[in-house]
Amino acid sequence: MVEAQTWTTRRMSNPRLDSTATADHEVLDIPVTPTADVRNSIYNVGSHLSPNLLTALIIASWFMSNIGVLILNKYLLSFYGYRYPIFLTMLHMISCACYSYAAINFLEIVPRQHILSRKQFLKIFALSVIFCFSVVCGNTSLRYIPVSFNQAIGATTPFFTAIFAFLITCKKESGEVYFALLPVVFGIVLASNSEPLFNLFGFLVCIGSTAGRALKSVVQGILLTSEAEKLHSMNLLLYMAPMAAMILLPFTLYIEGNVARITLEKARSDSFIVFLLLGNATVAYLVNLANFLVTKHTSALTLQVLGNAKAALAAFVSVMIFRNPVTMMGMTGFAVTVMGVVLYSEAKKRSKFQLTTH
Repeated sequence: MVEAQTWTTRRMSNPRLDSTATADHEVLDIPVTPTADVRNSIYNVGSHLSPNLLTALIIASWFMSNIGVLILNKYLLSFYGYRYPIFLTMLHMISCACYSYAAINFLEIVPRQHILSRKQFLKIFALSVIFCFSVVCGNTSLRYIPVSFNQAIGATTPFFTAIFAFLITCKKESGEVYFALLPVVFGIVLASNSEPLFNLFGFLVCIGSTAGRALKSVVQGILLTSEAEKLHSMNLLLYMAPMAAMILLPFTLYIEGNVARITLEKARSDSFIVFLLLGNATVAYLVNLANFLVTKHTSALTLQVLGNAKAALAAFVSVMIFRNPVTMMGMTGFAVTVMGVVLYSEAKKRSKFQLTTH
């Protein structure tokens, strides 16, 4: 699962429409920062370490897992020749379901929540459909475009979030917020026009992935609104992951043919593929776990700041590893897009502050 990066938060009490998600395509919704009492009641990882050291290690793990899943996906889909993005995404979902079950039921990282009604089940299923679309598009795009360009496009998530928020909920932002979105769009236009490895199909499916992440954040803000229906991000992953795997199964069988047989035959001749797939699926889950831990030990705002830094770092690391050509205009476009995201975040904070003071 990749849909590298994304956090969303609950509307009103923790406005999910304000999110500036990353291109980490597998990131699910991040809850409001827990209070000290809640933190003490949750499974305490690394309690023998000093708080500052523990936080630093968690942030480092967050960077490594988010960038790692992007690099592994790119290597598998583009360089290793494993051209089955739907099946790969399904493996991610199965991995997330299994690890989530163990983390909640055995490690007790968070308390177990249950689906309470058929209506709630259908809402989670609808979110799973959108999530599948976003993740599959994100993984598919990595077959055709560099990670650096993928991250630049993913940084435009706030633009699509604002559009869907207006179209679906009629939520209007201040003029300052909309103005801050202009450099986000302008930067990606610059990056696209000067991208040496530009591929139209890869560009379009990456746009679809980014729009899907934004749509999911808006739809979740509408569907899971009541206190009884709200789910912790780790519990939401527990229920969405197996649903997503079941949704993807017929598509991978129809579109990608005998992918299971091909994978087994490849494993017999090259056992490295087993290590790659298992490692890739594990890192895909660690992205979600790291997002939760960063929010638990810092805040959702810190995660947003880290997301902007991660996009730039992921682009740099991918260029160093895969040696894809870059241009000065492309780097400028990427920088303008990230700057626009930062301006957007600041404009949203000022807008919320003005609303609370009036």
